[in-house]
Amino acid sequence: MLQPVYHQLDTISELLSEFDTKAPSVSEASVGWHLEHLLLVNGRVAEALIQSNPADYHWTFNLKKSLVLFIKRIPRGKAKAPKTARPVGDQSPEDLKNRIPSLKEKLAGLTKLHPNANFQHPFFGMLNLKTTIRFLFVHNQHHLKIVQDILAQKK
Repeated sequence: MLQPVYHQLDTISELLSEFDTKAPSVSEASVGWHLEHLLLVNGRVAEALIQSNPADYHWTFNLKKSLVLFIKRIPRGKAKAPKTARPVGDQSPEDLKNRIPSLKEKLAGLTKLHPNANFQHPFFGMLNLKTTIRFLFVHNQHHLKIVQDILAQKK
């Protein structure tokens, strides 16, 4: 269930050498910003799941959520990251690399959670454990694709 997300974290680690690379035609943010954003989101979402009360979970239909998770793609430029998920820019590539092992441990702990552990997404509403992990994968994929497009402009 989490293997694809672990693989994405390994990819993040490999991309840290491109931390300062920018391509304004692709994104206003640098590669480093996107990578730090991913680590922030994965960590904060995992923490929200751990802290959640499974009894609070209730499924509701959300068309945007259903579409994004079905096609496994987030449209670009349609939403801004919440302030809590925006990097402040004081991290180095080494700082980020050092955060990955503990993040993997935190994510591994999710497998022990109740299926109705939940996370309140700002646009998609309440997500249970399985849906949240799917969201993390799609969200990571979205930003890693942006990073690849930034790097393609560099060549």
